[in-house]
Amino acid sequence: MTKRSALKPVPSFRSEAEERAFWETHDTADYLDWSRAAVGVFPDLKPSSATISLRLPASLLVELKVLANRRDVPYQSLLKVFLAERIDRERAVESGAPPNKRLQRTTLGTRRR
Repeated sequence: MTKRSALKPVPSFRSEAEERAFWETHDTADYLDWSRAAVGVFPDLKPSSATISLRLPASLLVELKVLANRRDVPYQSLLKVFLAERIDRERAVESGAPPNKRLQRTTLGTRRR
Protein backbone atom coordinates (compact mmCIF):
# COMPACT_ATOMS: atom_id res chain seq x y z
CA MET A 1 0.00 0.00 0.00
CA THR A 2 1.47 3.31 -0.98
CA LYS A 3 1.37 6.25 1.34
CA ARG A 4 -0.65 9.21 0.05
CA SER A 5 1.06 12.49 -0.58
CA ALA A 6 -0.09 15.56 1.32
CA LEU A 7 -3.82 15.82 1.68
CA LYS A 8 -5.67 18.68 0.06
CA PRO A 9 -7.26 21.20 2.42
CA VAL A 10 -11.03 20.90 2.78
CA PRO A 11 -12.55 24.08 1.35
CA SER A 12 -14.98 26.28 3.24
CA PHE A 13 -18.57 26.15 2.07
CA ARG A 14 -21.24 28.86 2.16
CA SER A 15 -24.10 26.38 2.43
CA GLU A 16 -24.88 22.72 2.95
CA ALA A 17 -26.04 22.53 -0.68
CA GLU A 18 -22.66 23.82 -1.86
CA GLU A 19 -20.86 21.28 0.31
CA ARG A 20 -23.10 18.47 -0.94
CA ALA A 21 -22.38 19.42 -4.56
CA PHE A 22 -18.64 19.45 -3.85
CA TRP A 23 -18.55 15.99 -2.24
CA GLU A 24 -20.68 14.52 -5.03
CA THR A 25 -17.84 15.27 -7.45
CA HIS A 26 -14.74 14.84 -5.25
CA ASP A 27 -13.15 11.83 -3.55
CA THR A 28 -12.88 12.22 0.23
CA ALA A 29 -9.66 10.20 0.21
CA ASP A 30 -7.92 13.21 -1.35
CA TYR A 31 -8.95 15.38 1.61
CA LEU A 32 -9.21 13.11 4.65
CA ASP A 33 -6.97 10.47 6.23
CA TRP A 34 -9.53 7.71 6.77
CA SER A 35 -6.96 5.50 8.55
CA ARG A 36 -7.28 7.87 11.54
CA ALA A 37 -11.09 7.88 11.50
CA ALA A 38 -13.02 6.69 14.55
CA VAL A 39 -16.41 5.02 14.58
CA GLY A 40 -19.08 7.41 15.82
CA VAL A 41 -21.44 6.18 18.52
CA PHE A 42 -24.78 7.90 19.01
CA PRO A 43 -26.61 5.98 21.77
CA ASP A 44 -29.54 8.39 22.04
CA LEU A 45 -30.17 8.71 18.30
CA LYS A 46 -33.55 7.30 17.35
CA PRO A 47 -34.08 6.11 13.79
CA SER A 48 -36.67 8.17 12.00
CA SER A 49 -39.85 6.46 10.93
CA ALA A 50 -42.88 7.40 8.94
CA THR A 51 -46.45 6.32 9.46
CA ILE A 52 -48.03 4.81 6.39
CA SER A 53 -51.40 3.41 5.52
CA LEU A 54 -51.22 0.05 3.80
CA ARG A 55 -54.17 -1.90 2.43
CA LEU A 56 -53.71 -5.67 2.64
CA PRO A 57 -56.07 -8.47 1.79
CA ALA A 58 -57.73 -9.61 5.03
CA SER A 59 -56.42 -13.17 4.57
CA LEU A 60 -52.83 -11.90 4.26
CA LEU A 61 -53.19 -9.84 7.43
CA VAL A 62 -54.57 -12.87 9.28
CA GLU A 63 -51.62 -14.99 8.15
CA LEU A 64 -49.18 -12.28 9.22
CA LYS A 65 -50.81 -12.06 12.65
CA VAL A 66 -50.68 -15.85 13.04
CA LEU A 67 -46.96 -15.90 12.21
CA ALA A 68 -46.30 -12.97 14.56
CA ASN A 69 -48.26 -14.67 17.34
CA ARG A 70 -46.17 -17.84 16.96
CA ARG A 71 -43.03 -15.72 17.35
CA ASP A 72 -44.55 -13.66 20.17
CA VAL A 73 -43.90 -10.34 18.43
CA PRO A 74 -46.23 -7.59 17.22
CA TYR A 75 -47.33 -8.18 13.64
CA GLN A 76 -46.15 -4.71 12.60
CA SER A 77 -42.63 -5.57 13.82
CA LEU A 78 -42.65 -8.86 11.94
CA LEU A 79 -43.81 -7.07 8.78
CA LYS A 80 -40.88 -4.64 9.09
CA VAL A 81 -38.46 -7.57 9.44
CA PHE A 82 -39.94 -9.28 6.38
CA LEU A 83 -39.71 -6.08 4.34
CA ALA A 84 -36.12 -5.38 5.43
CA GLU A 85 -35.03 -8.93 4.59
CA ARG A 86 -36.67 -8.83 1.18
CA ILE A 87 -35.18 -5.45 0.32
CA ASP A 88 -31.77 -6.76 1.34
CA ARG A 89 -32.20 -9.82 -0.90
CA GLU A 90 -33.28 -7.65 -3.84
CA ARG A 91 -30.24 -5.39 -3.40
CA ALA A 92 -27.96 -8.43 -3.18
CA VAL A 93 -29.38 -9.82 -6.43
CA GLU A 94 -28.86 -6.47 -8.16
CA SER A 95 -25.29 -6.10 -6.93
CA GLY A 96 -24.28 -9.75 -7.03
CA ALA A 97 -23.25 -9.54 -3.37
CA PRO A 98 -24.38 -11.97 -0.66
CA PRO A 99 -27.34 -10.79 1.45
CA ASN A 100 -26.63 -8.81 4.61
CA LYS A 101 -26.53 -11.29 7.51
CA ARG A 102 -27.42 -8.51 9.96
CA LEU A 103 -30.98 -8.46 8.66
CA GLN A 104 -31.54 -12.18 9.05
CA ARG A 105 -33.16 -12.03 12.45
CA THR A 106 -33.30 -15.57 13.79
CA THR A 107 -34.45 -14.45 17.26
CA LEU A 108 -38.02 -14.05 15.99
CA GLY A 109 -38.28 -17.76 15.31
CA THR A 110 -38.65 -19.02 18.88
CA ARG A 111 -41.22 -18.37 21.54
CA ARG A 112 -40.21 -18.55 25.18
CA ARG A 113 -42.72 -19.85 27.70
